[in-house]
Amino acid sequence: MKELLRSTDPTVMAFASALLEGEDIDCFQMDVNMSILEGGIGVFPRRLMVRTGDYDRALRVVRDNDIPLNS
Repeated sequence: MKELLRSTDPTVMAFASALLEGEDIDCFQMDVNMSILEGGIGVFPRRLMVRTGDYDRALRVVRDNDIPLNS
């Protein structure tokens, strides 16, 4: 798996995940439990991971929708 994007904004992560799933690209959010433990103050970013073989296609989807890759 390869990191596609990193963000402290849960809405960005949900939007990106929905777009990728709509394109039949499997994705997985990492560090969700860590961000919950910090109480929602936005200190620990979540990471959105995709399969290495899907990375280029997923990157194109994210860029085409103006999603910041590291926010």
